Amino acid sequence: MKEKRNLEIQTTADGSTTIYLPNMDEHYHSVNGAIVESQHIYIGNGLLAHKGKELSLLEIGFGTGLNAIQTLITCENQKIKMHYTTYEKYPLDQEITNQLNFNLEKKHLEFYRQIHRAEWNRPIEITSQFTIQKIEADLTTEKISGNFDVVYFDAFAPDKQPDLWNEALFKNIYDQMNLGGILVTYCAKGAVRRLLKSIGFTTYRLPGPPGKREILQARKEVKNEM
Repeated sequence: MKEKRNLEIQTTADGSTTIYLPNMDEHYHSVNGAIVESQHIYIGNGLLAHKGKELSLLEIGFGTGLNAIQTLITCENQKIKMHYTTYEKYPLDQEITNQLNFNLEKKHLEFYRQIHRAEWNRPIEITSQFTIQKIEADLTTEKISGNFDVVYFDAFAPDKQPDLWNEALFKNIYDQMNLGGILVTYCAKGAVRRLLKSIGFTTYRLPGPPGKREILQARKEVKNEM
C-alpha cells in the first residue's frame, strides 16, 4: 500500500513552489527559489558542465519533477539527446503535482504533465530529445544499473535521510558512471566530499545558489599512473 506523507505546498522567493514535509522539517526545494536552485546546481553545474550532445543521466530523488522538466527544456534549447533515469521511493500523487507552479509556458507545462503521467519502470519518450524512465525503488535495498554521464544527487539532506548518503550507494553510482562523468549535489559537507574522494571521485566545491554558500561537483576522471 502506498505510503501517505503529510505535506504542504509553499511559494519560494522566485515565485515557484516547493513542498514542505512537516514531519521531517524538510523542503523538496530551496525556499530561496526552487527554479533558481535547479538551474544553478543541476543544469549549470551538472548537465551543461558535461558538454556532451547525447547523454544518459541519473537522478536520485525525482520528487516534484522540477529537475526533469528543466533538463527537458535545456535539452530542447541546446539540441541534447537525453535518456533520463530517475529513482524515487515516494512518488507524489498527480493531485499534488497539478498544484505546483514552476512558471512554465504552455508547451512545457504539457511536457511536465506528460512526465508525471508517464508509466513507471519503463522508458517513455516525451519529446524527440528527451526520454525518461522513472523507477519506483528503495535504494537502500536495490542496486542502480546503467551507463551514466551525469548524476543529479538530490536526496533529502544527510541528517534527514542518512541511509542514502553512504559508501555503498555512492560506490554503486561511481561504478555505473562513464569516464568523464559528473555528479552534482547541493550538499557540500566535508564528510560527503571526503566520502566521494575515497571512492575515486575528484571533487570540487563550487559557489552555491542564493541562500547556499557552496555546492559539490564530483567527476569520474582518468587517473594518471606514475
